[in-house]
Amino acid sequence: MRPFVLVRGGGDLASGVVLRLHRIGIPVLVTELPQPLVVRRAVSFAQAVFDGECQVEEVHARLVSTGSEIETTWDDDIIPVMVSHHTDLISGHSPLVLIDARMTKQPPGTALDAAPFVIGLGPGFTAGADCHAVIETQRGHRLGRVIWEGAAAADTGIPETVAGMAAERVLRASAAGVFETVVDIGALLVKGDLIARVGEQTLLAPFDGLLRGLLHPAIEVTAGQKVGDLDPRGAAVDWRLVSDKALSIAGGVMEALLSRPDIRRALWERS
Repeated sequence: MRPFVLVRGGGDLASGVVLRLHRIGIPVLVTELPQPLVVRRAVSFAQAVFDGECQVEEVHARLVSTGSEIETTWDDDIIPVMVSHHTDLISGHSPLVLIDARMTKQPPGTALDAAPFVIGLGPGFTAGADCHAVIETQRGHRLGRVIWEGAAAADTGIPETVAGMAAERVLRASAAGVFETVVDIGALLVKGDLIARVGEQTLLAPFDGLLRGLLHPAIEVTAGQKVGDLDPRGAAVDWRLVSDKALSIAGGVMEALLSRPDIRRALWERS
């Protein structure tokens, strides 16, 4: 198998990284859970797990299950997405680069020898301990910077403020149960509009805005779990484009890859 980059996680930040690597000609394989807990599904390659295929901006992805399918999908200029645990995949197809983009914000349990070059995104990773480089994911002057020693900024637990809204932008399940949606991502909502149900509990729009993200229906959720993202900027938001944050983080990943001559040669000078 040709040298490739394995990206663990297919959420919106991971997908910004995948998008940019694909655009410059690097083979990328995305691995995901059987039921990805992805909210910004319109810009997440994880959506291929549910639909068999998906598109983020101009780039297509396809769900695969075998090594031969991975190669064929690359030949078709499509991103392969596989439901697989990391250890299962590595035993058969070893990546040149492993990027852990799951954004769990917890110690990842990743070993430095998981791949020749290991990159971690955001809180929970420490360069030199569980990865070779960490990419800062917290907004501010350090967003997208490559950290070669130490860790990324700790998770504050406070969502970014947008148009005066912070914690209320994040929609959460009020009860445990099966998540059922009523509207689609991209809908313009008015305060009080019904968005989804969990059992007998309803999820209503807390203010006027555009529904930027929503968990896939029929997934089992827990009380308090993040299930949606409402943007108070409304129609000014293009929910079909990856975010500036995702692209900045992707830039950090590309800098890290280009900083290693051995990785650079293997990825760009292959026959």
